[in-house]
Amino acid sequence: MTPSSRHIHLSGICGTAMASLAGLLQLRGHRITGSDKAAYPPMSDLLHSLGIPILEPYAESNLSPAPDLVVIGNALSRGNPEVECVLDRRIPFTSMAALLHDEFLPGRESLVVAGTHGKTTTTSMLAWIYQVAAQTDPTREPSFLIGGVAENFQSSFQLRPTRTFILEGDEYDTAFFDKGPKFLHYFPDALILTHVEFDHADIYADLDAVKTAFKRLVNLVPRRGLIVAYDGSPNVTDCLAPALCRVERYGLSETAGWRIQNLRHESGLTRWQVWREGALWSEFEMQLAGEHNALNATAAAALASGLGIGKESIQSALATFNSVKRRLEVRAVLNNVTIIDDFAHHPTAIRETLRALRSVYPQSRLWAILEPRSNTLRRKVLQTDLVESLLLADRVVLAGVYQQQRIPDAERLHPEDVIHSLRAHGAQAELHPGGDAIVDSIAPQLAPGDVVAILSNGAFDGIYEKLPARLTQLHS
Repeated sequence: MTPSSRHIHLSGICGTAMASLAGLLQLRGHRITGSDKAAYPPMSDLLHSLGIPILEPYAESNLSPAPDLVVIGNALSRGNPEVECVLDRRIPFTSMAALLHDEFLPGRESLVVAGTHGKTTTTSMLAWIYQVAAQTDPTREPSFLIGGVAENFQSSFQLRPTRTFILEGDEYDTAFFDKGPKFLHYFPDALILTHVEFDHADIYADLDAVKTAFKRLVNLVPRRGLIVAYDGSPNVTDCLAPALCRVERYGLSETAGWRIQNLRHESGLTRWQVWREGALWSEFEMQLAGEHNALNATAAAALASGLGIGKESIQSALATFNSVKRRLEVRAVLNNVTIIDDFAHHPTAIRETLRALRSVYPQSRLWAILEPRSNTLRRKVLQTDLVESLLLADRVVLAGVYQQQRIPDAERLHPEDVIHSLRAHGAQAELHPGGDAIVDSIAPQLAPGDVVAILSNGAFDGIYEKLPARLTQLHS
């Protein structure tokens, strides 16, 4: 360790951003420890590979002897034993976002990707574009922190001595003592804004509150900066009002400065053209399916080009991009049944996932197995949108609401109401309490050619492992 190294303890270390920060801090020479209520993959696997100890569960004894600094994750609140210990003993503490800024961003160029949807994939694409560009210009090699494991890097973080730092900008709150969005700590020199919709119903009262947060982010981009923003959303347009820098729009409409045309999925690849000012600018291809991923890729291409990355590097990077863990990830193919894991957190994300699967598997019977787990899906505020999204599947299976007792009954999503609405539209839909019951029910029903999309932002009772195991058992 360097003379300036510190013992830094991360409370809530198994969160994606927290584990990534732990890795970055270790690379800087700090001694890192962490705690969580229960270690869980994929980030627990990452931490173990780094040799960073995870103490379970939260306890005052985890802070003895006292570390030099405690990073308190946003899942922790008053009453947590480590939070109370920090306050009682006046151990210095901070948040993930604040420490990330203070430790890594001064003197660097901060490139932030924000939006309700697509930010993890878009951040990964942008980082890979810079990494490919570094093959001819080593000064382009990026540092990054991503809210998922980028398969091209097999990591969610990277630290390099070069100037560029690429960040996924999360609009969720920062900590119990800082209820503002994390992304307000990142002070972007350039920004991608993908989509703006109502989400995180546990902390935002309504869409206007969400838009206010994004307007504040836009207001931090300097006049010399660049914003690349989706042009297909009035909400995004509203959020751009405070911008004093150059703004470029991307999308499918004739008004888009970076316009997608001739989008198609063929021979296992997604291909499209990007037009600029009425002329063909480039043609792209990639392995990822779905209109939403073509939009993500075009956003990353537009920002990279605007910051001086050559077209050839962008084309090469997108052609070799390998996605992100838990984004349309094929977990198993057994007896010609394809099981796919997708990090579904919002009705729009579910819709785009199912649309993408339709384009790849047009002849297959498509199953959607959903666990209402995110703080938005656990509430009924977007129930109508959820039903419309799930109608894109041939068969729908719902689990009970995750930790439903934490949501007041009047606010909570009632899955039986969703099932009733789906059936009223002629859909085949069933409800089960959890992952084990779902496996017992559907495994015997699955037939060769079926595609099963498991939609959850959590572990979902281990269904990702249990369903393939049951299919193996049935066909052995």
